[in-house]
Amino acid sequence: MESKARGQANLRVEFPMRLQAYMAKCGVGSRRACESLIAEGRVMVNNKIVREMGTKVDKDDVVQVDTETIELEDKLYYIALNKPRGYVCTNYDPNETKYARDLIDIRDNSLLFNVGRLDKDSTGLIIFTNDGDFANKMMHPRYQVEKEYIVKLDRPVVIEDLQRAIKGIYIDIPKPYKILRYDLMPQTRQFVRVTLIEGKNREIRKIFSYLGYDVKSLTRIRVGCVELDDLRPGEFRNLTREEISGLLSGKGSSQAKRKRTITLKEKRDDNRD
Repeated sequence: MESKARGQANLRVEFPMRLQAYMAKCGVGSRRACESLIAEGRVMVNNKIVREMGTKVDKDDVVQVDTETIELEDKLYYIALNKPRGYVCTNYDPNETKYARDLIDIRDNSLLFNVGRLDKDSTGLIIFTNDGDFANKMMHPRYQVEKEYIVKLDRPVVIEDLQRAIKGIYIDIPKPYKILRYDLMPQTRQFVRVTLIEGKNREIRKIFSYLGYDVKSLTRIRVGCVELDDLRPGEFRNLTREEISGLLSGKGSSQAKRKRTITLKEKRDDNRD
């Protein structure tokens, strides 16, 4: 699907600026990811490797990442994609051939990176951008951006198990895995709607596996105020200005009234495909 995905805003910058901020605005990644690249010695400024986080660059400086020169883009992109099963969110893996970013058919898709991630077997809403500052805010725990999923299990879920997941379960790291809340789907407890905030790696799958369930399918239907809506697998669209502002201001909390766009019937139909 060729969407009208174009920049939602022009990039405004003031020099000098911190190196990691400059890299983020060039679409390299979030500020945290850029700091990791600097620490690993993969960034050069004017042909010299730089490892200091306080380094500032001016508009005439030449910045390279892995020997490739990066430059500021004049447009910012904020794109929602319905990731199909079998696609990975990383932009490079020698063992993979299907990349979610490649489904976004725009001229500048090589500049995009995903905000958060969905594992290869999971489907649904994921946001791509070239705005590193935006990505950093969306992934920072203090912003508490909600992520909502529809989970299909191999058997009806037991309420007591969901209550355990709300309280927190210690599995393989010192911090507990937990869900914020749940909603049982109508007519059957084999489907459950689950909301997270932090979203550790494969958190939902680990929680239900620990509780003795097999996750048959996992679809993200919401990130903050952004809904999957009627996007079909593989389709993408621009976020609206209201959605971008809403994400940054924390809209889409548990108190907000949300339109539910994926019904149990639709989910069953998807599983039959």
